[in-house]
Amino acid sequence: MTSPRSRSDSIREDEELRLPRAPGVIRRFWARHPIVADVLIALLCLTLSLVPARMVAPYAPGDSSAAAVDAAPALVLQSVLISLVVVAACALLMRRRQWPVAAFVAAVAVSVSYLFVSVPTGGPLLLVTSYSLAVYRSPRACWRGLAIALASLAALAFALERTGVITFQIAANAVIGELVLGLIGALIGINVGGRRRYIEAVIDRSRQLLVERDQQAQLAAAGERARIAREMHDIVSHSLTVIVALSEGAAATPDHERARVAATASAATARSALTEMRAMLGVLRDDASPLPLAPLEPVQPHDTVASAQRAGYPVKLAVSGKADVSPAVAHVIARIVQEGVTNAMRHAPAATAISVHLDHTPEAVTVEIFNDGVVESAGTGGFGLRGLSERAAHVRGRLHSGPAAGGRWSLRADLPNGAPPGAAEDSLKETR
Repeated sequence: MTSPRSRSDSIREDEELRLPRAPGVIRRFWARHPIVADVLIALLCLTLSLVPARMVAPYAPGDSSAAAVDAAPALVLQSVLISLVVVAACALLMRRRQWPVAAFVAAVAVSVSYLFVSVPTGGPLLLVTSYSLAVYRSPRACWRGLAIALASLAALAFALERTGVITFQIAANAVIGELVLGLIGALIGINVGGRRRYIEAVIDRSRQLLVERDQQAQLAAAGERARIAREMHDIVSHSLTVIVALSEGAAATPDHERARVAATASAATARSALTEMRAMLGVLRDDASPLPLAPLEPVQPHDTVASAQRAGYPVKLAVSGKADVSPAVAHVIARIVQEGVTNAMRHAPAATAISVHLDHTPEAVTVEIFNDGVVESAGTGGFGLRGLSERAAHVRGRLHSGPAAGGRWSLRADLPNGAPPGAAEDSLKETR
């Protein structure tokens, strides 16, 4: 029995699929009430099949000859046995959807029992069970079962006719009649079963597409959250680090002019961060907004270094080679420099040297950031390095962070000079 939860889920899926209603009132009734349909079919077959089972007496009613009297008990027993076979076969029709092979075998047994009726006769059981075998099992099973059944029936019928047990008319009628009924049931069943299996396959595929659509939406949402988290971390972390350094310097110096310059630089950094934040969050608005849909590009390496120098940190930038890279790689380089310098400012306030090296070659770009004030356990478990690793992997690069020679801390990224296929479009998403 279907649980309420699974039934409600099925209804929800059907509504989501927007399935059309089945055509015809009668067809919809049969589809909704299969037990009623099976009961009516079983009763109809029982009625039509019991009548031939009673036609076993070869003597006319009222015949009191010695032969008739002697044959009467055997004929009554024969009629009862045929009737029991018919009742059992019709009872199996109630389970023809679950046991189509058993119902078909029972129908063949009824056809064999009709050979011992005194007149040519037949019933609809083979038609119904051939149909059921084709619909609820397979067309191959139907053809195979029908061929075996008819071949066995024909062999038995003509063997009985050759031995004089039955007449040729009864044998021929049994074989031809069951052949016609079986073929009709098989052809209709194969047509209906094929259409049913095709519709089930289409509906199942549609449900799979719904599941895949939901999964793709979840993956897209997760990816968008990761991109927003990376952008917000890069913007907020770097800007706030610079602002804190400038504010502390302005508060510590007794020189009013230097304090004014530090406060002015702090305000400019805050305005720049606010502009980037507003531009980035503009894409999250659902309503029409005058904000630009594409946020600003990340701060370039020389601007990052200049900002750190204004905050009083000993940062130097060295660039070698020709800076000819794709927009995606340039975006990753800018973010790596920004995060590396920010980490050095945050975790190495006593550093005497922070150096940024950009080495451009025709094949790759190497970004190295060194400082001499970070301890070994600092800066290894934050969200910034995780985001940088994701950015580097996006352009098929590698990122490494750890202690270097001379008691320094190193952040190194090796990036290919060409963007992978599709990275140009994805880089726009990274900036949004």
